[in-house]
Amino acid sequence: MNAVTTLAPFAGSFALGTLSVPDRESFPGLVIPAGRVLNLRIALDEPALTTRALFERWDAVLPRLKALAGDTSGEWLSLEGLRVHAPVEPVQVFQAGGNYRQHAIEMEIIYRPADDKRTVEEARADLEREMDRRSVEEQPYVFIGLPGAITGPYDDVVIPAWARKPDWELELAAVIGRPAYQLSVDEALECVAGYTIANDLTDRASIFRKDIPAMGTDWLRCKNAPGFTPLGPWIVPSEAIADPQDVRLTLKVNGDTMQDESTKDMIFSIAQVVSYVSQTARLLPGDLVLTGSPTGNGVLRGILLRDGDVMESTIGGLGVQRTRCVTERSS
Repeated sequence: MNAVTTLAPFAGSFALGTLSVPDRESFPGLVIPAGRVLNLRIALDEPALTTRALFERWDAVLPRLKALAGDTSGEWLSLEGLRVHAPVEPVQVFQAGGNYRQHAIEMEIIYRPADDKRTVEEARADLEREMDRRSVEEQPYVFIGLPGAITGPYDDVVIPAWARKPDWELELAAVIGRPAYQLSVDEALECVAGYTIANDLTDRASIFRKDIPAMGTDWLRCKNAPGFTPLGPWIVPSEAIADPQDVRLTLKVNGDTMQDESTKDMIFSIAQVVSYVSQTARLLPGDLVLTGSPTGNGVLRGILLRDGDVMESTIGGLGVQRTRCVTERSS
């Protein structure tokens, strides 16, 4: 299921990916809408080049990438049959939680205390007001993910035997293109080199620790199993996305639409999330900032991921990601 069969449209004249000929070493690739790819190790004469290394000198290399995309005389390969890996190997992964208005409201309703006597309608009205207040008076909520959870955009996702409530969470991921620390909101998007698709899988049964409730959420357990963050297929340069706060996110499971929302529904903008992260952490080239997931998760519908389920994730201008779920086999 991993090989490219049909190139889904993406915005702009090119995108970046990490690809390989079957059973060969992967390489950073420049992908164009015509369905062809240029091995950048050869084109730039850098045998050890990685996609992350491109972001370490993004401002300098971007004009060269544009020129290569428009030059048909290069040693272009057909994408058909190539293996597609996660487009970048980040050093750091930052994940925003509860950052879509309707998603946050639905989750608050599901997890509200048993002694909450309000009707669903009353609770929803109160939460609408709370989201208004939060967007003005509060800050984004961000936690840390593990790079080891990342897998390719067409790879099978292995559901661990211990995961009792595996769920999907489609997210727009910003890819950092320069070292950055303590950015203002106005400066934040200047350090975003591009965007890609992430599916931040979560085992809902493992979020809260019953043995130590005062410690809160267990993000390590519920989100960081190997392969729990399918990424890609491509990184599209930020300049090709006219307005990242106005793109559509759609996730289907077995052909049925589950998530279908615009980034307009974010409580905190992409710039606000990136700025907030940078106030504490020094952002590095190739790092990922996941910006939250919209409403439509499986837990809201009483549907959880099972063996054989196929997820198809689309974000406007970024292409399509397809992954199949397989349950972990007992050894």
